[in-house]
Amino acid sequence: MSGTTVWRIITDVSEARETILKRHSLRDYAVPEHVIERSVDLFGERLMPEEAVVRIIDSVRAGGDQALLRWNRKIDGAQTDSLLVTRAEMGAALNTIAPELRRALELAAERIRAFHRKQPLSSWIDAGEGGSLGQLIRPVDSVGVYVPGGTAPLPSSLLMSVIPAQVARVPEVIVCTPSGSGAGDIHPTILAAAAIAGVEALYRVGGAQAIAAMAYGTESIPRVATIVGAGNLFVTLAKQQVYGDVGIDGILGPTETMVIADESADPSLAAADLLAQAEHDELASAILLTPSLELASSVNAEIHRQLEHLQRSDIVLGAMSNRSGTVITADLAEAFELANEYAAEHLCLLLKDPWSWIGKVRNAGGIFLGEHSYEVLGDYVAGPSHVMPTGGTARFASPLNLLNFVKITSLIGLDKGSAAELSEPAQLLANAETLDAHAAAARLRSR
Repeated sequence: MSGTTVWRIITDVSEARETILKRHSLRDYAVPEHVIERSVDLFGERLMPEEAVVRIIDSVRAGGDQALLRWNRKIDGAQTDSLLVTRAEMGAALNTIAPELRRALELAAERIRAFHRKQPLSSWIDAGEGGSLGQLIRPVDSVGVYVPGGTAPLPSSLLMSVIPAQVARVPEVIVCTPSGSGAGDIHPTILAAAAIAGVEALYRVGGAQAIAAMAYGTESIPRVATIVGAGNLFVTLAKQQVYGDVGIDGILGPTETMVIADESADPSLAAADLLAQAEHDELASAILLTPSLELASSVNAEIHRQLEHLQRSDIVLGAMSNRSGTVITADLAEAFELANEYAAEHLCLLLKDPWSWIGKVRNAGGIFLGEHSYEVLGDYVAGPSHVMPTGGTARFASPLNLLNFVKITSLIGLDKGSAAELSEPAQLLANAETLDAHAAAARLRSR
């Protein structure tokens, strides 16, 4: 592997904008042939993922639990007929994991809870002359959390999604995650995390069928108001299709890290941070922006050296040959310009004085300041939720936070005098919009 070139160094910014920095819509996703062929096994005909998801959602709406169990068998190979995981099963899993892993999960849970408790979130009422105006902030009635199974168990994703909902005082929080194939079950670390977080209801169901169950309800799984959590292409498409019938946190695509580094950066640490992101999946993005060609060359050498020792090297190679590489910029100012255009999920500043550059960042899910604030800490134990906007949506979206779990109701309580005073401008605006009934309702208040 040492002789294989896996990391690009691009010296032309225009070329970078047309290659690794170019954003692609979910609608432009090139569906691998094996995914389409899989639809033949499931449906008896070739279907695009969007069509397959429509059919799965419709079947769950019509068939409820039996449809879920059927899809569990067909897609995940699961043989169990039990959807609900009991609190006793979660507790038993907690007792089976290594004590040091339990302490790490508990530490993560404590820090996530403490961080989100600091977020300002309160109703307000301005009671002045003429009446009152305000906003009432209340939690949604229920939340469904999706925790992916995928190629690796992700107990951290459960903690990062469930705990903010609890801090926001959502009365009902449920979790769906796929079970293992055959006689296998949910990974014990996920069950242990659920026990630590105090999850009351966890269900063995994954994929688009889990999203459908939480959006519309079945005999066992309650309908929720909001669904959060990342997943594969089918989960993402399902969230997109049920949005409007239920709230979602966003369309979360493959993970991404962008590193801005100067000549002071440690090449081994920069390489380690990029590799850590690339091992998530072959569609992950790991991008280095630097004005230092010398640093870029050193990072390249470190990537090749460290890659030799990684268990998931095949996945890393896929990610690095796809949407990853180094861009040589004219200076740090140009690097930040490119970073704001790209709007990365994670923006890591491996700079001599990272704090002095914060004002240059407009678009990023999270900013990681310096070599001691590396992105992996954000994945697990720093405190903020690691569910962050991907695919350039950091231009308008935020990391998962308490606002995902509350709704704001406007409060209008004007007195008779204010109503009469405001009736004339209201009539003028209503008449301008040719809405006679609106104007009449305002006119009656002016008497």
